[in-house]
Amino acid sequence: MPVPVRGNPLSTSPAVLRHSAVELVLTFLLLLSVTTVVRWVIGSPAVSSAIPEARLQLLAVGAIVGILITGLILSPLGRQSGAHMNPAISFAMWRLGLLPGAAVVPYTVAQLSGSLLGVFAARGIWGRSTSAPPVTYAALQPGPGWSAAELFAAETLSTGVIVLLVAVFTSVRRLTRHTPYMVGTVVCLTITLLGNSTGGSTNPARQFGPALASGQYSFLWVYLLAPVPGAALGVLARNLLLKRTARTPAAGVPT
Repeated sequence: MPVPVRGNPLSTSPAVLRHSAVELVLTFLLLLSVTTVVRWVIGSPAVSSAIPEARLQLLAVGAIVGILITGLILSPLGRQSGAHMNPAISFAMWRLGLLPGAAVVPYTVAQLSGSLLGVFAARGIWGRSTSAPPVTYAALQPGPGWSAAELFAAETLSTGVIVLLVAVFTSVRRLTRHTPYMVGTVVCLTITLLGNSTGGSTNPARQFGPALASGQYSFLWVYLLAPVPGAALGVLARNLLLKRTARTPAAGVPT
């Protein structure tokens, strides 16, 4: 997801297309898995009866998805493309100088395409139970009473926090190797804490396929657009934080 692309700097079109194809596959696997997890944790009467509390159901979904994302980041495919699986992360990596600007649009198209294909694959595997409530292709909706403006602000802020963490971890050498585990943990917490309020998306690709497949378009524009300014704010906060840290003298060093 946030791992910088190693080796080939993606300076050529074939490299961009090759890594974009990897992003399509990774996002496909992510949405296929997310839809499957929602189908069996929330959509299964046996599981929902055993775990009747909505927060615990979200925790179960978040834990499984978090482990999955960590695994995809660490996988051979993930190490090729950086395993962003999120247009907001790709945008942030570009602003951090870890991804060429020429790769942002192809990555985004690949991620959104993989999202839709993953949802359709889940429908093909699990049948009508995937499209029927409460699964509804794992499409997200904000809680009752949320306006579009409130949702936009919440998605922007939550994405900003995630991008800030990713940016700091990828910028500080001693933290970089822990990035996949941090991302998985943060995704788990986001789903658990925000699932009943904002939906906890923070990823345009997470909502794109499910919304198109289910026909739930009312807040789609918010879920697609809000993470981008959130990513920009996260990068800005990282730059300010690291600049301030660099200017702070070490303890015991005379000024």
